[in-house]
Parts: sequence; C-alpha cells; structure tokens
Amino acid sequence: MVNFIMSGCNGRMGQVIAEAVNERSDVALVCGVDTFTGKKNDFPVYTDFESITEKADVIIDFSNPSALEGMLKYALENNTPCVICTTGYSDEQLAAIDRAAEKIAIFRSGNMSLGINLLIELSKMASKVFGTDFDVEIIEKHHKMKIDAPSGTAIMIADGIASVRDDDPKYTYDRHSVRQKRDSREIGISSIRGGTIVGEHEVIFAGNNEVLSITHQAQSRSLFAVGAINAAAFLAGKPAGNYDMSDLLKERY
Repeated sequence: MVNFIMSGCNGRMGQVIAEAVNERSDVALVCGVDTFTGKKNDFPVYTDFESITEKADVIIDFSNPSALEGMLKYALENNTPCVICTTGYSDEQLAAIDRAAEKIAIFRSGNMSLGINLLIELSKMASKVFGTDFDVEIIEKHHKMKIDAPSGTAIMIADGIASVRDDDPKYTYDRHSVRQKRDSREIGISSIRGGTIVGEHEVIFAGNNEVLSITHQAQSRSLFAVGAINAAAFLAGKPAGNYDMSDLLKERY
C-alpha cells in the first residue's frame, strides 16, 4: 500500500484524484494540503505542509507554482518523493526542482495521459522524417479557468520535437507583433481558452501540398488522475533523481 499526500486537494484535479483513489486497493490518500478549505473531505486537510502529522510515501501535486517552496522543503526534510503535475513554473523554480531531485525522487510531467505521451513520440518520429521541409505548429485548447498559457503539455510536445532536430528550433507564441515570413526553425504554439474544454492538443506538420495532423482529446479529467496515481505507485521507493512518464512506460510496458 502506497500512502500519499494530495497537494491542491480542493482543486479540480485534486477532487478527481480523491474520488479515483477510492477505486484502488494499492494506494491511499492520507491527507491533503490546500489554502482553500471550504470543501468537505473524508481525509484531513491542512493549509500548509508544516502542519502535517501523517506519514506518507509520496506527494502528488496538482496545485499552484506558489506552493512549490513549502512542498519541496517538507519533501526534503521527510525524504518524501514528489509527483509534480503542476505547470507554469519559472526557470528558478525548475532549477529548485532539479536540485531537490539530487536528494529525493521527483516525477514531473506536464501531462499524465498515456495518449499524450504517445502523441509526443509520434511527433518526434514525424519530425525526424520531415526534417525542416515541414513547418510545425502546435495548437492547445483548455477551459476558461486555466491560468497558464501555453499549457505545460504544449511545451512538452515542442520540447520533444526540438530534441530530435539539429537546426536550433525556436518557439513562437505571438505572430501579431512580428510582420515577417515564417522562419523554418520556428515551432509555433497557439493557446485557446474557453468553456469547459478539458484539454485538446494538435500538432500540425505543414509541407508543400500536404499536411499531417496528430490530435489528442482529453474527454475526462479522470485519465489524468489515473496517470498521477500510477506515477505515485511507481515512484514510491525509487532512488533520488528525475523521472517522467517515459520511465513509467518503460517499466510497465
């Protein structure tokens, strides 16, 4: 049995994970952390990590970048691995995560979906085949309550494509302020926010007289919950280091 702490337990994903864990026999949610305490839960909820008294094997984090410092401090003091699903971190915060990974196991992913990670692998394959003959554009759509843009998943996709190219790609987020022909090194990233869209990502490879599109639609947040819980079960007991979905997939598939 893997016991975990849910950081951001009263947020959208925190609540979905709290429901999903009830269907599992291999994991248990022992307590939560959230600055908002206006919801009733069947587990203790604290406003900060310093108040926690329960023992846990892993932390699952679906919160806000502002919660990172307190979470890492607790994790390092208690030698507790972290599954970090929050996005929108600054470069300084990402560096802090990397430093923490020298002492504890950290699993970080901008998207916990198996399908998205397969989309990334397919996009990398397409980029290897097409090279610079095809222009790459990424379009991501999310609900109107999402704060960060572009999504962490869009950046994951762009990073995956960039990793197999040798032309020093650059990310373009705004064409409005620049009036010039498209550079072949560009990876365009566009964000759409509206309604209750759970999440949709499309990668477009546009060449001369043909276009290849690879699309993933998340139709329920439960798929992210399952991925996060699986990551927690995977991470428990792992040695210090950085882990991601590719590590989990290699072990399970």
